[in-house]
Amino acid sequence: MKTDSIFYNIFQEFPFVFFALLGIPADATDRYQFTSQEIKQLAFRLDGLFLPIVEDSQLPFYIVEVQFQPDPNLYYRLFAELFIYLKQYQPPHPWQLVVIYPNRQTERENSLHFQEMLELPKITRIYLNELSTPETGSLPIKLLKLVIEPENTASDLAVDLARQAQTEISDIAVRESFINLLETIIVYKLPQKSREEIAAMFNLSDLKQTRFYQEIFEEVQAEFQAQAQLQAEAKQRETKVAILRMFNLGLATEQIATVFDLPVAEVATIIAQSQQEQADQN
Repeated sequence: MKTDSIFYNIFQEFPFVFFALLGIPADATDRYQFTSQEIKQLAFRLDGLFLPIVEDSQLPFYIVEVQFQPDPNLYYRLFAELFIYLKQYQPPHPWQLVVIYPNRQTERENSLHFQEMLELPKITRIYLNELSTPETGSLPIKLLKLVIEPENTASDLAVDLARQAQTEISDIAVRESFINLLETIIVYKLPQKSREEIAAMFNLSDLKQTRFYQEIFEEVQAEFQAQAQLQAEAKQRETKVAILRMFNLGLATEQIATVFDLPVAEVATIIAQSQQEQADQN
């Protein structure tokens, strides 16, 4: 599951979190619906939209973009999507664009083309690591901070959030949804943890057996395993290249095996296979 999907799930389940980021009272959520919308001309979709559901032309609609990877083309894409959306739907509300970054280092500004645009009051850029102490003490903001929390402290913050939710969220259904979301974020951030470990973390008497939770768990586990496999394959390629380089420099197979702490037979096999591959290419 991608980071932006986590944020969009949060905004879908708890829209007041988004408005807390902007310093807007929570009751604003009653006037908005979080949704996505297709842009037919270019076959793409705006995934983060807060659209007013009341007839008030003064209320803005919000386009939300979550960006956790550096992208030099981001603002080209965002402004293109914005103006195509305006042309196609001609919404009866003013627009606001909100971009959420983990930090300033992730942002790739383009002052040549967008400096004046980015200074407009219609555009808000949020850097999660710069939120003030009073802001980060609130339950909604702490939930977003959990997504960027270092792995070694994420578990403690999640447990703290669960305890805070027990005292601050009186609605049982909302509180359970909040805890479920915490578990989902922990599964995303710490894919090496088992269901049992996550259940113990939140003092759950039973494991989550919902289809949604199982799908998220399996998806993240698959991504984690695929990433581990790619890393292992990359390391094998690097080792293979280094072995061949050392062999070509005249080192004996036994010496190379000692350097890499590998069996001599395995090193000999790698060298033989590489020589065969080179012969086949020639």
